[in-house]
Amino acid sequence: MKANKFFTHPLGIAVSAIFTTFLWGSAFPFIKLSYKELGIGQKDIAEQILFAGYRFFLSALIILLVFSVMGKQMKLQKATAGAVMKIGLFQTFLQYLMFYIGLSFSTGIQGSIIAGTASFFQLILAHFYYKGDSLNTRKFVGLFIGFLGVILVNISRGELKLEFGIGEFLLLLATISYSYGNILAKEGSKKMDVGYLTSYQMLFGSFGLLAIGIVQVGLLPFTFDLKAVLMLLYLSFVSAAGFMIWNTVMKYNQVGKVSMYLFLIPVFGVMLSGLMLNEAIHAFVLLGLVCVATGIIVVNRTPNVKEKTIEKAS
Repeated sequence: MKANKFFTHPLGIAVSAIFTTFLWGSAFPFIKLSYKELGIGQKDIAEQILFAGYRFFLSALIILLVFSVMGKQMKLQKATAGAVMKIGLFQTFLQYLMFYIGLSFSTGIQGSIIAGTASFFQLILAHFYYKGDSLNTRKFVGLFIGFLGVILVNISRGELKLEFGIGEFLLLLATISYSYGNILAKEGSKKMDVGYLTSYQMLFGSFGLLAIGIVQVGLLPFTFDLKAVLMLLYLSFVSAAGFMIWNTVMKYNQVGKVSMYLFLIPVFGVMLSGLMLNEAIHAFVLLGLVCVATGIIVVNRTPNVKEKTIEKAS
């Protein structure tokens, strides 16, 4: 009950979502740094996919180990295998197949920005999936302001128009896949424990990524030093902790109420990419991030505004 109360309390939702989006935002520069450390080039697609497979296989093992030690039943159940595989297909396999390739053709900042559009797609999907999570005028306004921020940040690259190459296109498809997978995970969490669901969807997803990579370049084409190992372990932790916390928050709340926090991914991703990758952060980046933050505030204040209106009317 205590966990339920924490993840449904406004402060608990905010803390959990902000921490998770920080972890996910930090993944962008860490993946780029891992590519550099392991000598994975832009055209080394099989190596990119294999590295993603390593990450999510380890993440799944971390979750399985932690929950097994806690005494929870983590044996795969035949009744839920199909649902878990479907979630793993969209939330891990397809998302990161396209994400890892796309990021190699893009910057950490650009990848962070595009990831922020997940909130848009998720709100659209939630509108059709859930009657109580429909779009309204205030959400449209918040989305408009937030997406305007995404556009402004893109101008920081010196372009006055949006130009999507193969990298940006794949990152966008990865975001859509994630958004749909998130809806499936919310539904699955009604019947399955979040730890069980998260670990096995990652495990099944990683099998697909590993299979593609191993067939083309073998099981271990890399030379790992301590730095590379630590970065892989950190990325595995990001996935394990991030998805566990996020899926738990999603389990107890409306999709739209939580998904707007996804706009924080580009905030953290841009800042950390600037610090860790020395990617330029121009004035338009800061202006865009202000718009993104404003969009979050506008949408998340919706229930309070409605409650006040009802109180005045009565």
